[in-house]
Amino acid sequence: MNSQVGHHWILLRGLARESAHWGDFIPILKATFPDANITTLDLPGTGCFYQEVSPITIKAITDKVRNQALAQGCLQQPVTLLAVSLGAMVAWEWMRSYPDDICGASLINTSFADLSPFYHRLRWQSYPKFAALVSKQQGRNREKAILQLISNRRDQDEQISLAWEKIQQQRPISLKNSFRQIIAAASYRPGDIKPKQPVLLINGKGDKLVAPLCSEKIQQKWALNLLSHPWGGHDLTLDDPEWVALQLKDWILDSR
Repeated sequence: MNSQVGHHWILLRGLARESAHWGDFIPILKATFPDANITTLDLPGTGCFYQEVSPITIKAITDKVRNQALAQGCLQQPVTLLAVSLGAMVAWEWMRSYPDDICGASLINTSFADLSPFYHRLRWQSYPKFAALVSKQQGRNREKAILQLISNRRDQDEQISLAWEKIQQQRPISLKNSFRQIIAAASYRPGDIKPKQPVLLINGKGDKLVAPLCSEKIQQKWALNLLSHPWGGHDLTLDDPEWVALQLKDWILDSR
């Protein structure tokens, strides 16, 4: 048991996404953990670092994100990581490389190259949509297409795609950096060492981008806790943020 879990959070987004893409999940998380410190960090090549070149390995991305956390004074006490997809690979590498920084982590809809084949890590059913996204011009239609691939709710499409278009206009994530992140994710093989920290895996059974089986493979290899949302997509904190926050609260209570 670790009494520090859930007191200081660091949140990491996934492929070609930045801190602003958390949207309404942040106030919901703050309401769930009113006494906690919550920090969102951007991966290199995204958000406030959109003009940087993203590294092509998860280890190098992790080191840059950790340096950012150190510079902001976030690591004066062990932190709890909440991370999605590519960000969850960074979280795992952080636990491996700098275990004293982290007291726990929740990883949403992620995958590892040494456990799952490429056609599960990027589901073959999504290839045509993914290829179309790469070739689309920047703008609201492209953001709406991304949204329809990673979210299974349609009631928010206009509102969210407009917000995401503004994010892309202000801090554009380049095609080059998106591909460099894909290279890093595709090659990530963390090996056999189980993190010493408590880990909660979460997946969405309706994920159209990454097969839910990828989380199950991680769960099976290291006997970790896995919770599955019955219909949620890849961006689970967008599809059902209240559900995610509730699962985190229950996990934190069990981890202390």
